[in-house]
Amino acid sequence: QLQLVESGGGLVQPGGSLKLSCAASGPSFGYYAIGWFRQAPGKEREGVVCINGSFGITFPTTTVKGRFTISRDLAKNTVDLQMNNLQPEDTAVYYCGARSLYCGSEFNYWGQGTQVTVSS
Repeated sequence: QLQLVESGGGLVQPGGSLKLSCAASGPSFGYYAIGWFRQAPGKEREGVVCINGSFGITFPTTTVKGRFTISRDLAKNTVDLQMNNLQPEDTAVYYCGARSLYCGSEFNYWGQGTQVTVSS
């Protein structure tokens, strides 16, 4: 059973940066694809970026490409989301999710979420 905990959210001004971290506990962390998702008020949850066990990366949301970077540390069992040039439309609760092997549409494990607010 994989458990995920997000951290690093907060309030930032437009143009600022934040780094979110997803810490995983449980066996075989490298076996899982880890995705970052976000849900803004009144909107459906959307996939932001995903990294699979072999470090392949996919960006379901093109609006973040070039601003957000995902990385994983197999020794620390963490997946980080570096977010640069944040804009008000990036305001949302950010979640990390996990599924077997490769990035896809159905994720089996979820963290509790961390709030990111971009506002002046």
